[in-house]
Amino acid sequence: MKLASLFSGGKDSVYSTYLAKQEGHEIVCLISIFSENKESFMFHTPSISKVEKQAEVIGIPLLIWKTKGEKEKELIDLKNAIKKAVKVYEIEGIVTGAIQSVYQASRIQKICDDLGIKCINPLWQKDEEKYLEELINSGFEVIIVGVFAYPLNESWLGRKIDSRFIKEIIELNRKYKIHVAGEGGEFESFVLNCPLFSKCLKVFDKKILKEGENSFRLEIEVE
Repeated sequence: MKLASLFSGGKDSVYSTYLAKQEGHEIVCLISIFSENKESFMFHTPSISKVEKQAEVIGIPLLIWKTKGEKEKELIDLKNAIKKAVKVYEIEGIVTGAIQSVYQASRIQKICDDLGIKCINPLWQKDEEKYLEELINSGFEVIIVGVFAYPLNESWLGRKIDSRFIKEIIELNRKYKIHVAGEGGEFESFVLNCPLFSKCLKVFDKKILKEGENSFRLEIEVE
């Protein structure tokens, strides 16, 4: 099936794209939504512009659509982006990185229903601990580019998701109910390398932005 991937550059969207290809689907384009609202209910925002570098090393066309990020209204922008992908790339469905978010999954499903295309969610209801282990075993190199919940702080920014990370985040889950895969918005990630990439991306510059007591973003430059 010819599919477009809703692509944020984070682990969930990249891994779901990888799984869809593994299942035999053809990913003909990536769709990235650039939101002006950093608190968007739907879209990942830390270092979002760097998806352009990821698309280059994946070798798949990238369709960028901008939104003001207003709740519910941003869904109109998403629908318009998908409609363009249907017209330009003749896609038959969308791949999402939804794991447990009914809010996101239900709204994307409705858009797909309205447009008469399929909605494919390869990560839906995956065990979060096993999912992170799968990422590592599949050759994904992922770093943290945003933290938004106590007790996470700026020391977590730039950290790789590895076995030590999984061990520590499981402990935080036990103590503070932090979602192991960040599904509650506790942290955001960026993929530097994976089997989809023709080469590994390297971070050559970075800047930490503090937005609140437990809210930090890492804006990166990659090559």
